[in-house]
Amino acid sequence: MPVVSIRHLTAYRYRSPVAFGEHRMMLRPLEAHDQRLISAEVDVSPQPALHREICDLSGSSVGVVRFAGRSDRLVIESRVRVDHRPEDGFDLEGEDSAIGRGPFRYAPQDAAELARSLERVQPSEAVDAWAMSFLRPVGRTRLGRLLGDMSQAIHADFTYTTRLEGPPQTPQVTLETRRGSCRDFAVLMAEAARSLGLAAKFVSGYIYSSSPKSGPGHRGGGHTHAWVRVYLPGGGWTDFDPTNGLIGGRDLIRVAVVNDPRHALPLHGSWDGLAADFLGMDVEVEIEVEQASAQLPIPLRVARSA
Repeated sequence: MPVVSIRHLTAYRYRSPVAFGEHRMMLRPLEAHDQRLISAEVDVSPQPALHREICDLSGSSVGVVRFAGRSDRLVIESRVRVDHRPEDGFDLEGEDSAIGRGPFRYAPQDAAELARSLERVQPSEAVDAWAMSFLRPVGRTRLGRLLGDMSQAIHADFTYTTRLEGPPQTPQVTLETRRGSCRDFAVLMAEAARSLGLAAKFVSGYIYSSSPKSGPGHRGGGHTHAWVRVYLPGGGWTDFDPTNGLIGGRDLIRVAVVNDPRHALPLHGSWDGLAADFLGMDVEVEIEVEQASAQLPIPLRVARSA
């Protein structure tokens, strides 16, 4: 299994020195059985007056920085190394992992714990009908096949577009236009799953290619990526990446897992100055994989945006 090194740099440029308010950073990968954090460090320029780490409601690590002076540039650079050990596939045997034509019902004790992840965010009859189209007309549909087909349908039938700023589109807009960014696809699939009674969460993190020679790489690389986790009885929280049609955690490194995508922003904060002072933002994400056999770094991609 690979060790993955991630360098994520964000630089804001201003015409004149401005004052900065509090900034919050979600850049540190989560610790779990399938991903272990080897090292993590963040450099901030100008030097903040305060820098501390907190744990938010979702269990994600959030860096908080505050500033005392003014500057015409703000640069935040995160460098992490992750021992990534995703499991291939998942077990969905058993009648509890199938759904009929009605909403799926979790065991009462599970439903109570999953309540927030079952709540609809933007109910839509069009999204409901689209989700129902993946169910067998007669009998029960295995959850693995249902969610796999849904993920593959978005990957095959929708046009992927890069959009680095702004909130996700509504699920209905994504469905109507058949195009969107990775976060748009994730929000659509999460809402479709919830319409069928399945608990779903929005995931923000990074994607890489563990086999860079096998193809052109995944969509959504070169910056932060978004996908979905759905809770499956007996299988637990399982990753589905509709942008690439991936099932399971292979090539996906989680940073934040939330019910509302607004709570998974990699970086946000405020600044005080004239609107005309803002010149732009530059983002660089570099990912390297150290193969377990040779331990040699393999550069995968570098992306910049302005």
